Amino acid sequence: MLVYKKKDIPPDPVFPTDLEQLGFFINDEDKIRQIANPDAGFKFKVNANERWNDVRRNAYHECIRRIVISRLEEVGLSTLRLPLGSQPNDKHVPILVSSNLPTATRITLILGSPDQDLGIWTYRSMAEQGINRGSMVEITKEILTNKPDTAMIIANMGQLVYHCGSGQAMSQLTWFALPVETAAHPPARQTWRNLIPRNGNWREHVTCIFEDVLAPESGMVNPEAKIDIIGVEEGGLGAVEYLVENWPTWKPSISGICFSRPQHQKHNLTLDSTDDDDDDDDTVPEPGSFAHFISTRSRAYVLSDKPLEWPVPGTLQHGCNTYSGNEPVNHEDVIVSSWQSMLQWFDKVYADPSYEEVEFVIEERVEDDEGWEKWRRGEIDAVDDMRKLAVVDGEA
Repeated sequence: MLVYKKKDIPPDPVFPTDLEQLGFFINDEDKIRQIANPDAGFKFKVNANERWNDVRRNAYHECIRRIVISRLEEVGLSTLRLPLGSQPNDKHVPILVSSNLPTATRITLILGSPDQDLGIWTYRSMAEQGINRGSMVEITKEILTNKPDTAMIIANMGQLVYHCGSGQAMSQLTWFALPVETAAHPPARQTWRNLIPRNGNWREHVTCIFEDVLAPESGMVNPEAKIDIIGVEEGGLGAVEYLVENWPTWKPSISGICFSRPQHQKHNLTLDSTDDDDDDDDTVPEPGSFAHFISTRSRAYVLSDKPLEWPVPGTLQHGCNTYSGNEPVNHEDVIVSSWQSMLQWFDKVYADPSYEEVEFVIEERVEDDEGWEKWRRGEIDAVDDMRKLAVVDGEA
């Protein structure tokens, strides 16, 4: 058995959390580019050792996180620690809220993806379209500048692991890049000490925001305020799972919901359904129910190469009208191309409390050699066909 002494093992890599020292700069298009090659952006694999690549990427992401939070604070957001009342040295998770939260007549709640850091849509979009575009800076500017009666809450769905040493919440990806004894050592083990009270996962985090921040008795918001919800991937699922269980309480307050790449299914919209229920069921929801609200005052944006807002299949699956997000490849970029459409639609439904979307169903076209249709009509038997093919192959 080979035994390596500590002095023979490579030390854990260390990279500065400074863009210039890492070899990058921000160009005139707000994109981060390499100083040595201004036409090239960040490249992940620069070393055969994955540990080097992971730690370097985290240092690069930390630079971006600081820039994004700084810009969000400049346009009017501030940090609120959850659970409420947490002190800086307590285990907590930061979210971002606007100063007009107690008085605003409208509130936009953004429940982002658990795969991303606070205030960030996607790092890929920042590389391709610029920092403001790939983060929540642009949508924050749009709302706080042009909608003075609207407040903002940005949830922190991805940074729910508390690191006691640094006194901050972080993502799993950041946790795995924390310093260790040598480059060969595994990441630090997580225990109960790293759990944040009432925010141990993204489902608990959604519940905490509704019950500690948005609830009228919290004193944090205008009790008469109407709430618009943007749910990105699991963020939307978290809103659905919470609201379906508490709909009588929240029905007067929720104005509309928009989903980006929704993760919920139609059976999630009722309490008495199961995973085995048919999500293609076209039964009309009972008026006043949560499922009826989703079908009439919610909409979803999904991957599609069609123009933005083009009706696409998905209504029977998600229980609400489904539109193209004008993004054909990268699912996390759907929100980047569709949030402006969402805000325009929120204005429409807020202006008319009786407004209801007319449900449409778009059938997905399946192009094949008519084999599927013949099988569906019972004209062919797939098992027999496979047996015949096997015989033919054997004879050959």
